[in-house]
Amino acid sequence: MPTNFAEILNNCVESINSFLWGPYFLIALLCGTGLFFTIRLGFVQIFKFKMGLGKLFGNFSLHGEAAGKAGMSSFQAVATAIAAQVGTGNLVGATTALIMGGPGAIFWMWCAAFLGMATNFAEICLAQIYRTKDDSGHTIGGPAFYISRGLKGKWAKFLAGFFAIAIIIALGFIGNMVQANSI
Repeated sequence: MPTNFAEILNNCVESINSFLWGPYFLIALLCGTGLFFTIRLGFVQIFKFKMGLGKLFGNFSLHGEAAGKAGMSSFQAVATAIAAQVGTGNLVGATTALIMGGPGAIFWMWCAAFLGMATNFAEICLAQIYRTKDDSGHTIGGPAFYISRGLKGKWAKFLAGFFAIAIIIALGFIGNMVQANSI
């Protein structure tokens, strides 16, 4: 029987941890979400692939003013998007999967990535739909914005705040530790 607050908190965190990081919960959740978006969006990762490449490289420029307006060039936008998606976890994760699981692990990573493309597409579209401009004219948005503005009901603000706090903790502590321990 726990006697102090630290033991009670540890027991709670341990039970949540064993549920979330259990054998199959996250795999089913992530792949199920990807499958849902793949079907709901009409296999967007297949049928819109050519259009995506055309938008990405159609008027590729190295200078932001090339299109007649100030801002990011298409190269800067691509480099920023790739930097946000590919990190230490992708490199170390693929290497670890190959060593631990053999070549079959790469196949299952491709399957998960295929489903993840539809989830990523949905997140990007939601971020574009629910973005706003602040008082100084800068565009602001992201998951906390589309959670609070896209969901209806009293839980929307709570979920957006919870996400914001969780991402601060993850990026401030956990993300740095993964990078530091992977090198």
